[in-house]
Amino acid sequence: VQLVESGGGLVQPGGSLRLSCAASGFTFRWYDMSWYRQAPGKERELVAHITSAGGSTNYADSVKGRFTISRDNAKNTMYLQMDSLKPEDTAVYYCNAIWGRNTYWGQGTQVTVSS
Repeated sequence: VQLVESGGGLVQPGGSLRLSCAASGFTFRWYDMSWYRQAPGKERELVAHITSAGGSTNYADSVKGRFTISRDNAKNTMYLQMDSLKPEDTAVYYCNAIWGRNTYWGQGTQVTVSS
């Protein structure tokens, strides 16, 4: 089982990034997927969630209207489009897959928002 995040980097405030999470080793289309993030000295927090078929999404209040979660079950990949980035969005972003008692995590990708 693997979840591999990519697309992180350094961006100026107001900029955009698109994160990807490539899944393998399990039946991706069965799993609800989420993006979490963890800033230095803070607990990991849920950023966005999408159901297995992509029919429902939820967002943390802090990112509503700026971030968009999506998935392509044919490509076994989940995305996070991040617009209007703020310095407080700086964190390591992790993808998570969950189905019943099964849950998997990626290794994370660093996002830094700074001028």
